[in-house]
Amino acid sequence: MKKGFLVALLTIFYFIVPFTLKAAENAGVDFNIRFFDRRVYYAETDPIYVQVTITNNTPSAYRFKLADERVFSVDFDVRTVTNRPLQQADVLIRKRTQHQQVFFREIAVESGESFSFVEDLRSYIKLDEPGSYVVTARVYPELYRQDTGRTNAGGTILESQRLTLNIRPPVIPGPDGIPYEMDAATGAVLVRERLAPDQVVDYTITARQKSQWEKFFLYLDLEAMLARDAVRQRRWVLESEEGRKRMAEDYRRELQAGTVDETISVIPTEYVIERTQYNNFEGSVTVLERFKTGNYTEIKRYTYILHRRDDTWAIVDYSVINLGTE
Repeated sequence: MKKGFLVALLTIFYFIVPFTLKAAENAGVDFNIRFFDRRVYYAETDPIYVQVTITNNTPSAYRFKLADERVFSVDFDVRTVTNRPLQQADVLIRKRTQHQQVFFREIAVESGESFSFVEDLRSYIKLDEPGSYVVTARVYPELYRQDTGRTNAGGTILESQRLTLNIRPPVIPGPDGIPYEMDAATGAVLVRERLAPDQVVDYTITARQKSQWEKFFLYLDLEAMLARDAVRQRRWVLESEEGRKRMAEDYRRELQAGTVDETISVIPTEYVIERTQYNNFEGSVTVLERFKTGNYTEIKRYTYILHRRDDTWAIVDYSVINLGTE
């Protein structure tokens, strides 16, 4: 009787104590998610990037396995406001069910440090219907195991906080085939209004100061801006209609990331419109802009070139003159 009790006790000790120690080890490890490029998301195939961050607040290093195929290290759960879970993406199911060797590397996050990576939510979940959703994530420090369901082969699964995700209906195509911009705050369609050239420039700069990208791009003629570069212009001429749309989308993303023509997307601390000239078809607006850089302020004079089409003005080019610092 005593022997049987001792065996049972040792069995419990064998399974429970390692798990308890592991849980205690992870007690100071924070797992958070956020949208990498917060913007308006549509019920289409555009990526929805989520940044995954693991922060170690413990006194010792925190180690976990990170698979080359991230689907074996991280998982997402997306539910409707009525708590109905959405289906997993086909690509996720395919990767997890096929027979394969999972390659990984061990990551060590030192005390007080963080480790981050970015994943496309659409690679994990089917998001093809508009609506409001709640997003959570899990990290498997010992990798996801198909044969054990959603367990972690002895490791403690990290759970994230909740994010609210709003998916809007498909974008509305304009008369030229380019989708209308949508106001991120209200969801209303943004349409170019009959503003004067100086008002267009004022609207665009103010939108950039408020990080309202959808408004910033509203009065930018991306095709004309692309043509400012001779190499891109030659490529544009040779591209098909579909290829040109991709080029415009890529250029827009590069502008937003600040990797191309960064001088037009940099944020001024203040600006003054100095001079406006225009006729029926072309105009120019000169703006004195100041940029705070460390302990001094850079002063630059921008000249925006605008063209008029269908009774609305759009920015097609610009130039910058550096005037020194103060």
